Amino acid sequence: MSRIGKMPIAIPAGVTVDIAENNKVTVKGPKGTLERVLPSEMVIEVNGAEITVSRPSELKKMKALHGLTRTLIANMVIGVTAGYEKHLEINGVGYRAAKSGKELNLTLGYSHPIIMIDPEGVESILDGQNKITIKGIDKEKVGQYAAEIRDKRPPEPYKGKGIKYSDEVIRRKVGKTGKK
Repeated sequence: MSRIGKMPIAIPAGVTVDIAENNKVTVKGPKGTLERVLPSEMVIEVNGAEITVSRPSELKKMKALHGLTRTLIANMVIGVTAGYEKHLEINGVGYRAAKSGKELNLTLGYSHPIIMIDPEGVESILDGQNKITIKGIDKEKVGQYAAEIRDKRPPEPYKGKGIKYSDEVIRRKVGKTGKK
């Protein structure tokens, strides 16, 4: 039995969960509404204040989908109640970020500034010129947008310049040494 898949998901107060045909799950909460079509083979049931997910057979594909389905529903419930955040830091001389409306303007040592527009349902907040916080209710969108920003200038191992997650540790390398 899947250790993650068999765990019930508690539904907090103020959250409603609707399951339509073809396992279309809609979760409404104080922060917004999320919809997702989950694998139709899985059996999703709402019992009082919790959701249970069960699988029809012991096939390897069903075992894999069991834990995935449960985790996706749990992430939706957490998203509409607490939301998700990713924190990015910009390190490097002259590297900075500016915000105007929905546009995030990044100056990262290239010959041109990089302009990124916040996707629907995701918001970027600046703290100073070198700290960016990505907020939203959809875990997948928040992580994807943070990864796209980081890809514009990933941290390099010699000086540590670039955009990194705030909890990321950069493995530093020793530079060249001159011959005597």
